[in-house]
Amino acid sequence: MSVAERVEQLAQRHGLQPAAGPRLLALLEHLAGDPHAPTAVSEPERAVDVHLADSLSAVDLPAVRDARTIADVGSGAGFPGLVLAIALPVARVTLVESAGRKCEFLERARVVVQAENVSVVRSRVESWDEGLVGQDLVTARAVGPLALLCEYAAPLLVLGGTLVAWKGAVSEAELRAGTAAAAETGLEAAGTVRTEPYAGSVDRRLVMYAKVAETPARFPRRPGVARKRSRG
Repeated sequence: MSVAERVEQLAQRHGLQPAAGPRLLALLEHLAGDPHAPTAVSEPERAVDVHLADSLSAVDLPAVRDARTIADVGSGAGFPGLVLAIALPVARVTLVESAGRKCEFLERARVVVQAENVSVVRSRVESWDEGLVGQDLVTARAVGPLALLCEYAAPLLVLGGTLVAWKGAVSEAELRAGTAAAAETGLEAAGTVRTEPYAGSVDRRLVMYAKVAETPARFPRRPGVARKRSRG
């Protein structure tokens, strides 16, 4: 099966609009052709699984499909944020990334895939004041441990909003730390969904937290504090 056929299969599997398939394929082609793409997996034959299929694994979750404002923190090469923007064209998606070169790549990619519902913000997530208490959904993939993600996401989420973290294997210690951080920031665990986004994928899961109370005013803390403390 060609890459184009696999992309179309993914689009159909998740019930995406007809225009989504060609735009997702354009994203893969851009990833492969841009020498500054910030990922070790850029060849379309692998990226269709490792990036596209993995990003789309959350689209069927109600908290994701129904979101109208989405912040993808530590967006990197745009996964899952840019893929979700293509899959959910009615949502406003902000790609929050602190590294300048990654932001430049995201801007180029945004233009290539004609993602008019996407904004790229160069900022540490703790310093992004414009996003506070304005997001239905916060997403994070390969950003850090659950406790760190809870602290990043909680100040951004509206009450009833959801953090979805793309994770591999998660230790009991990480889960406990995540639960503690969630309680401290106004979140609570909302379940874990095991996924198999592509054949041969192992230990893939989506870990969710819902915002059930106002986040204390001391959050977000100054840049770097949450990451330093999440390491123990």
